[in-house]
Amino acid sequence: MAEADLLTRARAGDGDAFQELTGPHRRELHVHCYRMLGSLQDAEDALQDTLLSAWQGLAGFEGRASLRTWLYRIATNRCLNVRRSAARRAPGDWNVPGVEPPEPTRLGEVVWLQPYPDDLLDDAEPGPEARYEQTESISLAFVTALQVLPARQLAVLVLRDVLGFHADEVAGMLDTTVSSVTSALKRARASLAVRRPRDGAQPVDDAFVARFVTAYEAGDLDSVVALLTDDVVVSMPPMPFEYVGRQSAADFCASIFGAGRRFDLVPAQANGQLAFGTYLRGAGAPRPGVGLLVLEVDGGRISAMTRFDSTVLPWFGLPPQLGVASSRTA
Repeated sequence: MAEADLLTRARAGDGDAFQELTGPHRRELHVHCYRMLGSLQDAEDALQDTLLSAWQGLAGFEGRASLRTWLYRIATNRCLNVRRSAARRAPGDWNVPGVEPPEPTRLGEVVWLQPYPDDLLDDAEPGPEARYEQTESISLAFVTALQVLPARQLAVLVLRDVLGFHADEVAGMLDTTVSSVTSALKRARASLAVRRPRDGAQPVDDAFVARFVTAYEAGDLDSVVALLTDDVVVSMPPMPFEYVGRQSAADFCASIFGAGRRFDLVPAQANGQLAFGTYLRGAGAPRPGVGLLVLEVDGGRISAMTRFDSTVLPWFGLPPQLGVASSRTA
């Protein structure tokens, strides 16, 4: 009855009623747009477009599906339009002064990837047909793998396997048939299995964190490399350079540490994974923030290190620079 009353008021032009009606769904819709687009900024734009379209089209909501399902339909189609029509962020140039990087193993495809603050994650329970836990379905590796799927396959996989909508609900959202949804899901699962073989982010204990922080802040190459898996991947969107394998990663870290760059690390949480704001030490204070480092841990070792530039630090409540006080108390 409360929702029906809010709906009646919103249809009559009551903006506060609309805000109250859609408010419980906004956070999960934002996460959905992020999974679809891989970019926090694009997700924010898509969410705003979704809410505007919902406000303008509220008279056409007939109630045959739930309001939540109707909002997901709008959001999904807005994201599909972005993927089809927008020019994604162009690859960035190497921008670390005084460092000559080794030749990369390969060039990454998803240079528009951005991290997602854990503080923005929703607590919505997935539907009964969901196949992924939230921590896995928001991890950087999973979101990256989603980005290279064809747009329709991506939408079907997220709606069915991540959110747990029924096949007939997904068909209605995408204006297609159940058989088409089933076929797209089968192809998407096969593609994802090749690109995303791991089980997702794993819990990290305090001792592991301390070992990594001590080694990285000291520029202790051997100790950092000892924490890596044999098939570790180092990447740095929007720069396309990727270093695959322990030796390649070691060569990259050697170029950073060998140039005399030393960092203080400030803990954060991104994509359900361990993350650190990185601050460059110099002759004096302040120490500027130079990026965000996100780690994926598998079997007690680091399987992926993803570095983002300093523009993302405010998203995680991290300062643009540190003063003379120790980074442990900053």
